[in-house]
Parts: sequence; structure tokens; C-alpha cells
Amino acid sequence: MQLPKTFEDLIENANQLSLYQKLVLQLNKDFLLANINLDFHEDVLPSSLKLMLHETVYKLIQEKFTDYLNLLYIVDVSEKEVKALNGEDVLKLSEDVSFLILKREWQKVWFRNKYK
Repeated sequence: MQLPKTFEDLIENANQLSLYQKLVLQLNKDFLLANINLDFHEDVLPSSLKLMLHETVYKLIQEKFTDYLNLLYIVDVSEKEVKALNGEDVLKLSEDVSFLILKREWQKVWFRNKYK
């Protein structure tokens, strides 16, 4: 599996394989497990998904850091990848972490689809 390098690549791959809705459902499932009040509608536009996820991650980093760490654990985002990010600009960090979350969720959906 070749992991996407950008948000646009990820969404394009998900749409090509008709897995975008499953990606959204996987996000909803993991956010619910992390007790974070964020529920995407299945038909959410990719741009809205990206914006809402980014805003939520930003608020978690700023206001509820423990919940942020719990989310990363539940989604199973690589600790190595998170530590490699530049944490000086919280806005940029939250954007990068949002992409890591989406990328990991995409892996789960892709593998589940491929090996079902």
C-alpha cells in the first residue's frame, strides 16, 4: 500500500475506491471511542471534513491535551511521526496531526476493504 502524501491524494484514493464514506465512519467511530464530541455526516465534503478535523485537533491541543493524546492512542497514530513534527506553531502542528490521523484512518479502511 502506497500511503498518500497529501490530503488531496488521500481523498482522491478514497473516492476512486468508493471508500470515502467508510473513512468518515471510521473517523466517527474512533472519535466516539475517544469521548470527543465530533460526528461527521456521511456526506460531508472533504474540505469541510479537513477544516472541522483541523479545528478540533487545534482545540484539543490548546485546551484538552490529555484528550488529544488519548485520541492519538485510539486512532493509533505513530508516535515517531508525531514527534518528528515541528511543534513551534500550534496551528501548523494541528494541521499536520490532522493529516496523520486521516492517513492512519485511511490505512484501517483500506486494509479492511482489501482483506475482507
